[in-house]
Amino acid sequence: MTDEARDTYLRRIDPSRNMARFYVLSIQPTLFGGSSVVREWGRIGTRGQCKVELLDDTQQAKQIKNSIERSKRRRGYSDVTPFKSSVSTT
Repeated sequence: MTDEARDTYLRRIDPSRNMARFYVLSIQPTLFGGSSVVREWGRIGTRGQCKVELLDDTQQAKQIKNSIERSKRRRGYSDVTPFKSSVSTT
């Protein structure tokens, strides 16, 4: 799976402004052979909102996803670091 096909998880936290937001971008196949760009956003800890943009071409979906991602990064969003458990499973 390429980088463009992976889900992108971003967040923006600014305690001085009481801001804690998330943004998720993904590309999903449609039933008719096209692709869709799925955006989810909102305040961390809430369900947030969702918008689906239907497209005919996967390449076009990747371009739109990358454009949105660049825009969000310019506005202060950064990658979510994966959770690492300190509990041993052995």
